[in-house]
Amino acid sequence: MKTDQETPVSLMQKSKPLMVHIGWMMLIAIALAALAWQWLNTRHKFNDIELTLSQKLDQYQAINKKSMALAKQAEEHSTQANMRTIVLEQKLAESRDQQEALQTLYTQLAESRESTAVAEVEQLLTIASQQLQLSGNVKSALLALQAAEKRLEPLELPRAIQLRETLHQEIENLREIPQIDIIGMSSQLTYLSELCGKLPLISERQPTLNAKAIIEKLPAQPSNTLQKWSNNIWSDIKNLVTVERINKPEPPLLATDQAFYLRENLKLRLLTARVALLQHDEATYKADLDTVKNWLNEYFDTQHPDTIKAFNLLKKLSSNNISIELPQLSESFAAVSRYKLTLEQND
Repeated sequence: MKTDQETPVSLMQKSKPLMVHIGWMMLIAIALAALAWQWLNTRHKFNDIELTLSQKLDQYQAINKKSMALAKQAEEHSTQANMRTIVLEQKLAESRDQQEALQTLYTQLAESRESTAVAEVEQLLTIASQQLQLSGNVKSALLALQAAEKRLEPLELPRAIQLRETLHQEIENLREIPQIDIIGMSSQLTYLSELCGKLPLISERQPTLNAKAIIEKLPAQPSNTLQKWSNNIWSDIKNLVTVERINKPEPPLLATDQAFYLRENLKLRLLTARVALLQHDEATYKADLDTVKNWLNEYFDTQHPDTIKAFNLLKKLSSNNISIELPQLSESFAAVSRYKLTLEQND
């Protein structure tokens, strides 16, 4: 039969579609297997990625928690910092107020200190001027000016330095003036006035002083008793009568009240000489001393030791030159006035 007895060719023709079908089936199976492997691989990767993402998410959440905690701490620190800033600003404002108050107080104290210094300098200048004009005491005036200059040393201000320079120039001018011992001369005049109060008048002289001097000049007495007795008798006779030569033939004889007024006039002349000395009035000063000298020569015992001492004092006092032109310190007073005017304008 044909169906039972088919040829190999026909069999081959029939097997071709089957083989094609099997090939396609294998390709599909391979494709499905590849797809399944790829899906599994992709799924595995997705799982890995999901796990990694989950881990990273956990890490991010932990970091976020830490960040939140840090942010909270930062916020708390910021709040504290703001509070501290506010406190510091308040303290700074208080410090500025205190600084302004201190600056104002310092300025007031500085101005008061400067005004006090200028007032003291003016007072010292007044003292120096009084010493120069009233008593002519250059040393005291120099001390007063030096004290005024030293009082201005703490003030490091241009106007204070200028005033110090003016005072220094006044000091140098005073140092160039010849020094006169006004106090010493005044004390000598006082001593001379006291000495004139006890000088003996010509009518009150004691001639026995000269007789004693003559006896002292006699040679030594012998040791014989008779000669000693005779010498004693002779000495007594000499003491009873004294012969003395007087250069002035008619010495003025003064009554007791007139002698008192003479001594008082001498003291008055010496007093006016002291006043002239303080005023540097040389003409009046020397005229008074000459008058005192003439009265001593005319009315008093010129051989008495006290009178000789008085003449020596008069000669010494008359030889001094007291006519000195003393400065008025006008430049210093003008500088102080300008200083005070500047302080008043600043106020």
